[in-house]
Amino acid sequence: MASPPPPEPTPAAAAGLESMEGLALDTVISKAGPRPAAALACASKRLRAAVADDSLWRRFCADDLGLDAPVDPEGRPLPSFQVAYKVWLESFGMYPLSLVKRVKEFWGSMKKWLSENFPEAAKTLCKGVSEAQLKSAEDDLGFKLPMPTKLLYRFCNAQLPFSDNDEANVRSSTHGIIGGYAFYDYWVNVHLSPLEQIVEETKQFYREFPDVFNGRKFIIVATSWFHPKTFILNCSNGELYVGTNNLPVGEMLPCVPKALVKPTDTDLPQDGLLLWLEEHLRRLQNGMIKTRMLLKSRYISLYPEAPPLCTSAMTNGVKVRASAVFVPEHPQTQGHERSLLYTYSIRMSVPEACMLGGVYYSSCQLHSRHWTIRSRDRVVSVVSGEGVIGQYPVLSPGRDEFVYESCTPLPKGPGSVEGSFSFVPGKYVLILQ
Repeated sequence: MASPPPPEPTPAAAAGLESMEGLALDTVISKAGPRPAAALACASKRLRAAVADDSLWRRFCADDLGLDAPVDPEGRPLPSFQVAYKVWLESFGMYPLSLVKRVKEFWGSMKKWLSENFPEAAKTLCKGVSEAQLKSAEDDLGFKLPMPTKLLYRFCNAQLPFSDNDEANVRSSTHGIIGGYAFYDYWVNVHLSPLEQIVEETKQFYREFPDVFNGRKFIIVATSWFHPKTFILNCSNGELYVGTNNLPVGEMLPCVPKALVKPTDTDLPQDGLLLWLEEHLRRLQNGMIKTRMLLKSRYISLYPEAPPLCTSAMTNGVKVRASAVFVPEHPQTQGHERSLLYTYSIRMSVPEACMLGGVYYSSCQLHSRHWTIRSRDRVVSVVSGEGVIGQYPVLSPGRDEFVYESCTPLPKGPGSVEGSFSFVPGKYVLILQ
């Protein structure tokens, strides 16, 4: 909602301010805030001159909008901070300015991280949409979008949509800013959908599953081009979900705890999409998740890279790191019972040298591995064999980590995978007969 016009200062109040010295007057106007300041400018020439001080509006722009330069929402320079504040208020005055600042800072930080670490994905980001475009999308959908989601799209219309050109889609399919994972021939990489794609895919979604989703205010906010993984936002309560392999019958899993999504009377409006994206950005910034290479393309890998979500062990100079990711959209059964699929990533390296029996070696080679897989403390599988995914990597200092991904099904409930690798010093020749 637009803010009410500032109250006119009373003659007595204006007269009292007139008698103040410069610094005291600046302090009072600064603490009063931008709207009362604008009203004071109408009271007298002296107050108008005090309010016109651009250092005052620099503080207002920094505090309310997070601006460190006088620019418009498109980033174009403006003549002063006072003009900048007016332009931003005209563009975003229908939203709480603290929420505008929060979303603006999110996109600024996300674009900075992408430009420094993943420029291929940064190039897919689109210019923000207008209020008129948002209104048109809401009319097409038949319901309102949550306020934080609308602001997200005002600042950036997510990523370029997939096209009818399969070759172009293959080239850009790993550039999703939501990221994904890859194991064997199963690849998932999720793109944040632009507004026009949201409307199109949401309508298609309702047509495909009319008995499950019609009448519910859901939109598809993110998806992948191959092996589809879908993120769904409930516009009624702001909750964000990821679809499972049973999505056709309505099964979804919450991405953000309800307690975080539902604001109190004193909190800003927020929804699961904004909260999830902010947490995703924090994980990118602190190195919990990073980019990796997939064939010849870079992508954001969701396999955690740091504790406590990534475990690490060093034995005889060989370092092994491991982490896992739940794969909700992958269909998986064990016999007549449904199970859950997890993909795990193993990284092996020799940081300095490997050692055996007090002797140091410059390299070593993987020989075999042994895994014990448990669900609710019950052993459900024991896996032993030579090599990993058909490979016998040689590790030595200075080489990149050897990385491989695999997967395992688990019955519903908490589970664990633990095991060991056997290495031989130097390297050996495997003879196949």
